[in-house]
Amino acid sequence: MMMNRFLPLLALLLVSHLSTLVQPTPSSIRNMKLDNIEGKDGKVLHRFKRGWMWNQFYLMEEYTANEYQYVGKLQSNMDRLDGTVRYVLTGEGAGTIFQIDENTGDLQAIKKLDREEKANYTLQVTAVNTRTNQPLEPQTEFIIKIHDINDNEPKFAKATYTASIPEMTAVGTPVLQVTATDADDSSYGNSAKLVYSILQGQPYFSVEPDTGWIKIALPNMDREVREKYQVVIQAKDMAGQIGGLSGTTTVNIILTDVNDSPPRFSSSSYHLSTLESAEIGSTVGRIKAKDGDEGENAELEYSIIDGDGKDFFNILTDRITQEGIIMVKKKLDYERQRVYSIKVEVNNTKLDHRYSSLGPFRDTASVKITTQDVDEPPVFSLSPYVLEVREDTARGNTIGKVTAWDPDGPHHPVRYSIDHHTNRDKLFYIDPIDGSITALQPLDRELSKWHNISVLATEINNPQQMSRVPVLIKVLDVNDNAPEFAMYYETFVCENVKAGQLIQTISATDTDEPLVGHKFVFSLSSHNPNFTIRDNEDNTAQILTQRSGFKQHEMSAYYLPVVISDSGFPVQSSTSTLTVRVCSCDRSGNLRSCSVEALLLSAGLSTGALVAILLCIILLLMIVVLFSALKRQRRKEPLIISKEDVRDNVVSYNDEGGGEEDTQAFDIGTLRHPEVMESSKQRRDIIPEILFPYHRDSPPPECTDVRAFIGGRLQQNDNDPSAPPYDSLATYAYEGNGSTAESLSSLGSSPTEGDHDYDYLSNWGPQFKKLADMYIAKDKA
Repeated sequence: MMMNRFLPLLALLLVSHLSTLVQPTPSSIRNMKLDNIEGKDGKVLHRFKRGWMWNQFYLMEEYTANEYQYVGKLQSNMDRLDGTVRYVLTGEGAGTIFQIDENTGDLQAIKKLDREEKANYTLQVTAVNTRTNQPLEPQTEFIIKIHDINDNEPKFAKATYTASIPEMTAVGTPVLQVTATDADDSSYGNSAKLVYSILQGQPYFSVEPDTGWIKIALPNMDREVREKYQVVIQAKDMAGQIGGLSGTTTVNIILTDVNDSPPRFSSSSYHLSTLESAEIGSTVGRIKAKDGDEGENAELEYSIIDGDGKDFFNILTDRITQEGIIMVKKKLDYERQRVYSIKVEVNNTKLDHRYSSLGPFRDTASVKITTQDVDEPPVFSLSPYVLEVREDTARGNTIGKVTAWDPDGPHHPVRYSIDHHTNRDKLFYIDPIDGSITALQPLDRELSKWHNISVLATEINNPQQMSRVPVLIKVLDVNDNAPEFAMYYETFVCENVKAGQLIQTISATDTDEPLVGHKFVFSLSSHNPNFTIRDNEDNTAQILTQRSGFKQHEMSAYYLPVVISDSGFPVQSSTSTLTVRVCSCDRSGNLRSCSVEALLLSAGLSTGALVAILLCIILLLMIVVLFSALKRQRRKEPLIISKEDVRDNVVSYNDEGGGEEDTQAFDIGTLRHPEVMESSKQRRDIIPEILFPYHRDSPPPECTDVRAFIGGRLQQNDNDPSAPPYDSLATYAYEGNGSTAESLSSLGSSPTEGDHDYDYLSNWGPQFKKLADMYIAKDKA
């Protein structure tokens, strides 16, 4: 194998050396030397000698020998080989890639070349006289071409490709084209001629050798059997021959789904169960069919097509799990039917007719649903019950009946009762055995037209099972109320009225409810010489005068009894009294004035009631006057009349809190009777901490010098370390009875009323006034 790899290299080396002997092209023949040759006919023939024996050179890339790669020899015919000619090389790579022997013209490559980096180089050579440094001939250009060797393997654009194709695709259908490139020279040899082959993925796929197209190679490829395939494609140069280089890529091919798999139930029959008390819409169970497809092709639709339970159950499709959900459609009854049968069909929502030959895309299964018995509460025959009763129904009469039974057993006893919250007035009673409802009290439609009660039915064997039903009792009307005036009428008649004049139009109302409508008849209870009544026959009537010349001072008011009858059966009637006041009017009939008695009578008050009202008013006035007199008699003059007239008592506090009960006011009586001096009192609520012993000097028995006494007390308190560091002034308007110093005010002190002199400072004398001034000055300080 190694010898085979170097055979092309040896061939290229041979070609490179032979290229120096190629024939010159017309453009490369320069400076030809003439030689005289004698011909056969005696003529002298002229032969031109080639000055430059080259046009282009060839080198092999990737030269790996230790010595420099020899390119060729450049020599001018001007060179006599005597050292007078020097060769100068310029152009691409001169001096860096290529170098020339200045004396001999030998050209060499001093670096390893790569054709894929640069395929050819253009250089120029000049023959220069070494003595004059002048060119001996014009500069000549030549080309060095790099011979390609197969040193680059094919490369694909991607390391991994992904493709998809529907399942069941026909053989030969293209899937994907992969393309590789080779950096070698495609115009020289087969270094870049690629051939594609499949290394992995057979027998499912194949690849075209020249184009790289991957195609289906196996018929009826089923996604449900296998979905993913991994195919490895190789690209090899040298036309696939031995020794060529290769590259590979991986193609992941996925078979996409088509609707070629019909849905199928895993079982032909299913068994489910549910309680008979299951609510409508509750789930009984789930069934599921299998479909090998996926996505939209696996979407299923369930339906009930037959069975005696078709009206009691329904089936819905869960779009997420593709399951059929069987639900209760109608209330179940274990006592009527215990087992239901339904036939369920499933099919695809989207069908592909290209694959209809694979079989019917639907399936059926039978489902049996067993109903389980539960202890149910009693069931009423109606809900709600509506009963009607006449309002004149006697107490204890039956007004209706309710019926309930236990659905679990027709012979199970049921007990009836009325919810006491709906029968607080105890108007009704129900027989606990047969459910008959009776009235305990007379009913009045005018008070309540409807009565709503709740009847309970309870199983005797299981009191926890109980049902409730509303019973609406309508009270039917009976003509038991007489009509009366529709409103209160304020009727008056003018003194100057004429006979036959209309003074009032009246109407009536009736609380009863006739079937057709009210029809009232108006009349007077007896003949009246002053007024008459005219029935308008439209449930109104007119009051007319019978005469003229009414006098207010003779009769201030007239009472007219009016009889009102209805048209019911039995006929009900009532007599209502209409009060007609006599008033003074002008010529136009406008009211001027009426008597007070008439006004009060118009309000419906009797004479006795008027007298009682007047007596109450008089009594109330007397009470008010008496109360005012007593209040004025007991009124006390204020102690402080002006801002200057201030009465202060000196009070002491042991602490800041506690209120007025903590104060111990200085008894002003000691100023007048120093001998009556109470001992030092402690606070009732706390026990003070006495840091220093407190001693209070007693005044002399007959101390009449008030100034000296108060001065001594003041000095004693100032020197007392336990006394509070402040003075307090309290003002009292009234000191009260029983004081030793007696009252300072004149209230109650004088048997006669009158103005008193409250200037106590002047009464006590100049000494007390000076003492008070001293206290005020101390307080201000």
